[in-house]
Amino acid sequence: MPRFYAVLRCAAVFAATLLWSATSLAAQNVAAAPQSSGVYYEIFVRAFYDTNGDGVGDLNGVTAKLDYIKSLGVSGIWLMPINPSPTYHGYDITDYEGINPQYGTMQDFKHLLDEAHKRGIKVIMDMVINHTSDQHPWFKAAQNPKDPHHDWYVWAKPGSDLKAISATGGPAWHRAPNGQYYVGVFTGAMPDLNYDNPAVRKEMIDVGRFWLRDGVDGFRLDAAQHIYDDLRTDIDSPVALKKNIAWWTEYRRGLQAVDPNVWLVGEVARHDPDDLTPYLGPLNTVFNFPVASQLIESVRQERNLGIGKGLQYSYAAYRAHTDGQFDDAPFLSNHDQDRVMSQLEDNAAHVRLAAALLLTLPGHPFIYYGEELGMQGAKPDEDIREPMRWYRAGKGPGVAQWKPWSTSDGPDVSVEAEQADPDSLLNLYRKLIGWREQVGALRDGVLRNVPMDDPHVLAYTLQDAHSRVLVVHNLSRDAREVPLDESAGVTKVLLQSKTGVTLAPGKLGLPPYGTAILQ
Repeated sequence: MPRFYAVLRCAAVFAATLLWSATSLAAQNVAAAPQSSGVYYEIFVRAFYDTNGDGVGDLNGVTAKLDYIKSLGVSGIWLMPINPSPTYHGYDITDYEGINPQYGTMQDFKHLLDEAHKRGIKVIMDMVINHTSDQHPWFKAAQNPKDPHHDWYVWAKPGSDLKAISATGGPAWHRAPNGQYYVGVFTGAMPDLNYDNPAVRKEMIDVGRFWLRDGVDGFRLDAAQHIYDDLRTDIDSPVALKKNIAWWTEYRRGLQAVDPNVWLVGEVARHDPDDLTPYLGPLNTVFNFPVASQLIESVRQERNLGIGKGLQYSYAAYRAHTDGQFDDAPFLSNHDQDRVMSQLEDNAAHVRLAAALLLTLPGHPFIYYGEELGMQGAKPDEDIREPMRWYRAGKGPGVAQWKPWSTSDGPDVSVEAEQADPDSLLNLYRKLIGWREQVGALRDGVLRNVPMDDPHVLAYTLQDAHSRVLVVHNLSRDAREVPLDESAGVTKVLLQSKTGVTLAPGKLGLPPYGTAILQ
């Protein structure tokens, strides 16, 4: 049994959860005016929209599609790397203060920022600072042991085990042109920076400040756990963890000197919530990898695999660690994972349920471009980063052509087709994101699990200062009748993902794969 279940004291928690009163509920109101949904939209610029006809998506393409992005109801966008890089993906940077010329210019980027902010859309950049490209001028200079940049990287010393395995499972050491060996946790093309060197730490804080001064709202921090977590033997090292936390604390303070409201979300690819907790505080949030796996698997099995219990425990731990101030960043998939539709084997009903689960969780859910259309995509990585599907015919103005599609998606999986269909997945995403604008508790509420005897039902309450709701999901293909404790004081169905929800004294009827928000 995972650690985060063992410490739960379920009976006391469950009893407290259901102590609602009709009097208190009467005083609780859903937020009257629409607010931010808190949802972020991940964009691979190369694949999104091409404005100059060279086949490569560009920054002006993102700007051109801001009205589409706004129509989703999202609060912000995450741009995968936009710095110069020798690779298609950009996760090996050669200039931290430049723009990839295939994507446009600095002027194009500032225009994107201005237009996004006019629409109330925040922009966060991918910040890849665990390593550089081996083509970076710093690494080229580092070949000379007498150059100051030599100590900006991690070089082998007498006694170093050159056959050691890295924290990501490949060779840790790689031979440089000068004959020495250096650490590259991911590949030899991505030499790791030496964060024990104060000059490196200062430089990377200065890079962050540079972009904040240009108007960026924050950063998605790539490989946040690997700053000091280099070898397989470091994965559970308290020393490596302590040094990681110290660095990110220093980084945050350095950036807050320029923007006190800078928002930082870290990639810490661990699958036990207890491993994420230490990063809360130095960072605003980290991606919730444990719940991503649990959501997908629960939908696949059509069973509640302890989502509510796990989240209740995790959130309590996060609050204790951060004096009550924390965000969560749940998601279903990203640019490193098979797309949701492929994970769920092209089961449209399951995909719709997964969206409802994700978008009724508090915090800042992230959705991956094309996820709202039901795009398919399975590894290798290139095949999960394919061109956005704008048109029924596939081809059309602005369609990126950096690679051909590898999937069997037809004309119905496109913005053009789904815009016109009120029952499309795209419009379901819009509806669910809109719920978060209407009901503050869906964004900011404290989650309390509500136990159900039926293993096919997931229920939890969410409460913030303005609203309190009960969220109930039917995870199965059959209609369910869900018993409700009459002392809970539920008075009405506030929102429903599909028709057929019924509420009677002591019971709730849910259609197959249905979600209801009750007040």
